[in-house]
Amino acid sequence: MRIVNLSGRLAVLDGGLAVDVETASGGRFGPDPQAVYPRWAEFTAWAGRASLPAGQSYDPRALGSPVPSPRQVFAIGLNFDEHAAESGFVPPDTEPPVFTKFVSSITGPYTEVVIPPGGNVDWEVELVAVIGERARDVAADDAWSHVAGLSVGQDLSERVLQMAATPPQFSLGKSCPGFGPIGPCLVTVDEFDDPDDLELGCAINGETVQKGRTSEMIFSVPQLIAKLSAVTPLLPGDVIFTGTPAGVGLGRTPQRWLAPGDELVSHVGGIGELRQRFVAAS
Repeated sequence: MRIVNLSGRLAVLDGGLAVDVETASGGRFGPDPQAVYPRWAEFTAWAGRASLPAGQSYDPRALGSPVPSPRQVFAIGLNFDEHAAESGFVPPDTEPPVFTKFVSSITGPYTEVVIPPGGNVDWEVELVAVIGERARDVAADDAWSHVAGLSVGQDLSERVLQMAATPPQFSLGKSCPGFGPIGPCLVTVDEFDDPDDLELGCAINGETVQKGRTSEMIFSVPQLIAKLSAVTPLLPGDVIFTGTPAGVGLGRTPQRWLAPGDELVSHVGGIGELRQRFVAAS
């Protein structure tokens, strides 16, 4: 199943067409996309047996994040060996580095992003996992059953702000307006042949700058859920940015940053793509 946030309303994609959930369910489920996650088991049971009405075509530019207002956002650093190396760090062994992106940074899949004055904006394509069932002390072997679905994310990062303090202020530098695009849809885990091995990558103006597979992650999605849920409960609708492969601007020689006029296209296989266009601050 694929769900989207279409102009602020929860919809299911059926054959590429959007079916409004509130209308199709006779009001059983409301229009708020975020509100479906605490009722995820009930919702998926209904969707699995519902006879959906005909869907409508839609403009992809009307899509918002399928998780517009999570209570908690977890982001994982250095989760690919080569990215850790290009960043000047030893890859983590037993514990993943964890930070947050503030919820106000989350946007939909097709956006215009303002480059902060004096900033160096970097790209980090990531698989995003969304929690569908409360997870506390969950074993890795059981972790996928707590995931509502997967989406594409960009952990956009303003490196000047990030490195302005000692130690670096990761969360602040990664939370400027528009720095957390997620979308274009949420895809349930059963749609993938192997949810632990998905291709991901991104391109700037058509030039590929990142390409990898989630099977290369040091900590898999189930391992991350096990690690995080051992510390704090993961709540329905929470978001996990699971880490980025090598190829970011910070690790290049010379370093490279996103510039006004650039278009960044990010993808995860089996899910879809994000498109961000960058503009100068007015």
